Amino acid sequence: MDIKFEYHDITASERLEAFTTEKLNHMYKKYDFLIRADVFFKQENTSSEETGKICGIRVSLPGPRLFAESSNDNFESSVSEAIRELDVQLRKKKDKMKAY
Repeated sequence: MDIKFEYHDITASERLEAFTTEKLNHMYKKYDFLIRADVFFKQENTSSEETGKICGIRVSLPGPRLFAESSNDNFESSVSEAIRELDVQLRKKKDKMKAY
């Protein structure tokens, strides 16, 4: 699976990329039909301290693309939550693929 990273209003982080790549590779082992993942990191000024670090992940696969986004107090939590959201979507997609 090909993974592309984009950063908006923050500097690139190798540690964050390694963490995200590890999570996405684990997901790829479960869903081998994944083609590509685009990961977007951005920081937003918010009044709440519990949000503002946003991670969006767009996954390409046969059929329509899937997208999940999460905002938390740190990027690792945002990545984990976005991965969980994608896992739910991918599980539904895989069940539909089995039915045909």
